[in-house]
Amino acid sequence: MTKVLDASAADVPASRLRTRAEAEAYVESVCFKHGPPRLLGIELEWTVHHRDDPRRPLDSETLLDALGPHAPRSLAPHSPQQALPRGSALTLEPGGQVEVSSLPADSMRTLFDAASADARYVANLLAGHGLILGEQGTDPWREPRRILDVPRYAAMECAFDRIGLDGRLMMCSTAGVQVCLDMGEPHRVAARWAALHALGPVMMATFANSPSLFGAATGWSSTRTRALMRTDPPRMRPGPITADPAASWARRVLDTSLVCVRREQGDWTAPNGLTFAEWIEGGEPRPPTRDDLDYHLTTMFPPVRPRGYFEVRYLDSQIGDTWRLPAAALIALFRDESTVDELLERTSPVVGRWMHAARHGLNDAVLARAARAVFDLACRNLEHTDAPDGIAAELDTTVERTLAEQQKGVGA
Repeated sequence: MTKVLDASAADVPASRLRTRAEAEAYVESVCFKHGPPRLLGIELEWTVHHRDDPRRPLDSETLLDALGPHAPRSLAPHSPQQALPRGSALTLEPGGQVEVSSLPADSMRTLFDAASADARYVANLLAGHGLILGEQGTDPWREPRRILDVPRYAAMECAFDRIGLDGRLMMCSTAGVQVCLDMGEPHRVAARWAALHALGPVMMATFANSPSLFGAATGWSSTRTRALMRTDPPRMRPGPITADPAASWARRVLDTSLVCVRREQGDWTAPNGLTFAEWIEGGEPRPPTRDDLDYHLTTMFPPVRPRGYFEVRYLDSQIGDTWRLPAAALIALFRDESTVDELLERTSPVVGRWMHAARHGLNDAVLARAARAVFDLACRNLEHTDAPDGIAAELDTTVERTLAEQQKGVGA
C-alpha cells in the first residue's frame, strides 16, 4: 500500500510536542483509524542480483540505469520517480532491494492483478540490465552492504551497529511480503489485533523462505525473522495482545529510542539510547514536533505495524508470484468478523511461538496442527471472496506439500 500519511494528520500544524500525554494521544489518533474493513494493499520486496553471478555485489549505477525514470530519489535525488504502470510506487531498501507498493484496492482480484503486473514490469526492467529478483527472504550469498547513501540509513546503521550485525542484515540483506488490511470498527480492533498476532507464527512457519546466509544453511527456516528480531528488540518485537492496543502502541512508541534525528545538514545520528519521551523532556536542544513523531513512527518495525491500517510484516519474500498465497489467506481470514473469532480459537495454542516458527517452521508439531486448522478455514473463505480463480486449491496443495515435506524431514 503506497506509504502516505493519513490525510487528517495533514490538517494539524507541525507544532511542538510539549508533553508525553499529548504525544501519546497523537500516536493513537494517526495510527488507529476505524471503519468497515474495505481496502487492501500489498508491498512486495526482493533482493536484486546479477544474473551471471548472484554472488557479485550490486552497484548503484547499474540499478539506476535499470530503473530509469522510476528510480527513487534515495538513489537519484533528481529522478522524476515515476509510478509504475499500474500505479504502484517503487522504492529501494538500503542494500538495493526493490519494493513494489500497491495502491489501495477494494478487491483482491484487482489488487493482485495490479501488483503482479507492476512486479513483472520491474523484473523486466532489471532483466534488461542483467539483473534478476532474488528468490528468498534473505540474500543467501553476499555480505550486507548498504548502497543508498542517505542520512536516514547512515544513522540507522550507526544505531544498529551498537547492538550487533543483525541490523545490517535487516537493512541490506532481507526482503518480505507485507499485506495491508483495514483495522475495522472500533469494537473489533482489539480482536483483529489479537488475531493478527496469534496468526503470525503459523503464517511465518508455513511460508518461511530464508534458510541460508553467506552461502551456508543457518539451521533456521526464517533467517530473515531471526535477523529482524535481534536487530533492536524494543523496536522489532511483536506487540502484546491487549484490550487497548492503541494505548499500548502509543506507550511503546514513546519509550523506543531514536535511531535518527532529522537535521537540515549533515549527520542524522541520534544520541545513544535517547527515547522520544526523553526528547520531549529536553534530551535534544531542539524540541520535537508532530512531524518528528511521524518520522519516528516510520522507524518502528514490529511484525504487525499500525499505520491507520494494519501493515502485516511477518512474511518472508516468496518465489515469483507465489506471494499471492499467503496474501490471499490473510485477506480471506480478515474479511468477516465471525471468521476472525474462529481464527482466534484455532490459533490459541500457538500464541507467542514466534521464534519456534522462525527456527523450526512446520517441524514444530504444535504449529503444524494449527496450520492445518487455519488454512482449512482460509481455503473455505477464499471460495466466497473475489479471489483469483483456483487460488484456494493452490493454497491447499501448497500447505499440504509443505506439511508433508516438513514431516518427512522430522522422520529422516
